[in-house]
Amino acid sequence: MNAPLTTQSMISTRLSLVRQEMNRHGIHALLVPSSDPHISEYLPQHWKSREWLSGFTGSMGTLVVSRDRALLFADSRYWQQAQRELNGTGIVLFKIKSGAGAEHVEWLASQVAANETVAVDGAVMGLAAMRALEVALRAKGVVLRSDLDLFDAAWPDRPALPQASVYAHRAPHATVTRAEKLTATRSAMKTLNVTSHFISTLDDIAYLFNLRGADVSFNPVFVAHALISQTSATLFVMPGKIPADLEVELKADGVTIASYIDAAVALAKLGAGETLLIDPKRVTH
Repeated sequence: MNAPLTTQSMISTRLSLVRQEMNRHGIHALLVPSSDPHISEYLPQHWKSREWLSGFTGSMGTLVVSRDRALLFADSRYWQQAQRELNGTGIVLFKIKSGAGAEHVEWLASQVAANETVAVDGAVMGLAAMRALEVALRAKGVVLRSDLDLFDAAWPDRPALPQASVYAHRAPHATVTRAEKLTATRSAMKTLNVTSHFISTLDDIAYLFNLRGADVSFNPVFVAHALISQTSATLFVMPGKIPADLEVELKADGVTIASYIDAAVALAKLGAGETLLIDPKRVTH
């Protein structure tokens, strides 16, 4: 009978799988943030890549994997937990002063050689954070790639995107209607002289559209993006998550449902001369 795998041996195997993918793509260091395409703190299982790869279950922390080292950057809230969960894995805890620290950026800029490549999945990396990383690495002559999600290949049993149904948040709990909220949003957009507004943060989307979901444990939100103009509002969700009667209700309020994966396509179709409003701290690269 084969002995059961220990946590340490599972993490070692997973690191090997990821490093194989790194080598295949010519990557010298991989940055794995605790994030998803919606800058969430509490993640659907599909995007818990840092937890799967390191074994560290805290809600915040950044993992860096090079070809011969692996470090977890975490602040004092997690030091004892991280030391316990990383024990025997070969992953080193790098203690940082606060969750907003950029020590992982400094480490990459100092440890990766010029003309070598750092990779991070741009779909889960905040735009503002990506800009800071680009500046730091460019100054050292390091190449940055943001077009790869290595976990698609390295994580063989990666959970699928969540499929729980979305439901309406109604009066008396919803004290302002969906139509009124969209009108107020468009008024603010007009004041800022923008033609479109792209939103990815799940709490904002749940609030604006008076909708709720169950895609994140203990959080009544659902995975989606939204694109709003003065004449339209599109909600990008996985197919099948919006019940037919709710889709009719949304349509009556001027909201169109589109596939979750089509958000980038819709952004690419914005016309010349249009102005898109985003918050670089709340939208990914």
